[in-house]
Parts: sequence; structure tokens; C-alpha cells
Amino acid sequence: MSYHPPHPKAPGLSVGIDEAMVADLVNRFYAKVRQDELLGPVFNSRIEDWDEHLAKLSAFWSSVVLMTGRYKGQPMPAHVAISEIGEDHFLRWLELFAETAKAVCPPDAAALFVDRSQRIAQSLQLGIAASKGIIA
Repeated sequence: MSYHPPHPKAPGLSVGIDEAMVADLVNRFYAKVRQDELLGPVFNSRIEDWDEHLAKLSAFWSSVVLMTGRYKGQPMPAHVAISEIGEDHFLRWLELFAETAKAVCPPDAAALFVDRSQRIAQSLQLGIAASKGIIA
């Protein structure tokens, strides 16, 4: 994997986020997700290579908070394709993510991760609803 430095204006830099923190948060969070009664079955039935998935998610979060451009995927189609995802899944995901961020990161870094997770969840929920014709 080639190195992608953080953008000088990345929001994560001013709150002490680095690649190691991103990876630690992602790894600890998804360890909880895999064990969760609600979320575990959704993820475990679809993900065959967890190491690859964790690397992809670390790249995603690196791109979000450090503006590295490491993530090249398209999260919307992946989430739209999972028919059983509902609001309860998003709420539980956000709850576990915030809990993990607060345990892993200094307060300002945790707050940034939580803010971005809420924005991303809202966007995904709107996209899923639009794809199902629930909203225009």
C-alpha cells in the first residue's frame, strides 16, 4: 500500500488523529460489531475476509478525517444492497461507534469521529430510502 499523507487542512490533524488511531478505532469497533446480536449477523454473513475489510474501512476513515484519499470505494451501493438494514441497525452502529471512539481516542478526536459517523449514517439512510422509493 502506498503512503498517502494527510491533507494539511484535514480536520483530524488538529485533534491528534493519525493512521494508528484510525486503525485502532476501526479494529476495536468491528471486533464489537462482529459480536453484536443485531449487527454481527449482518456483517458476518457477508464479509469473507475481515483483514481486507478492516483495511478498506481504515482507508475510508483515513480519507474522512485525514483527507488522505486512500479510500476508492463506493459505500452507497454496498449498503443499498443489504435489504435488512433498517434504522435500528444504524442506531446500534452509531451507539457502538461512539462508545468505541470515546474509549480509544482523546475527547476532541472522538467528537470528530462521532460527528462524521452521524453525518455518514444520515447520508446512507437517505440514500437507502431513496433507492427504495421511500423518498424522492
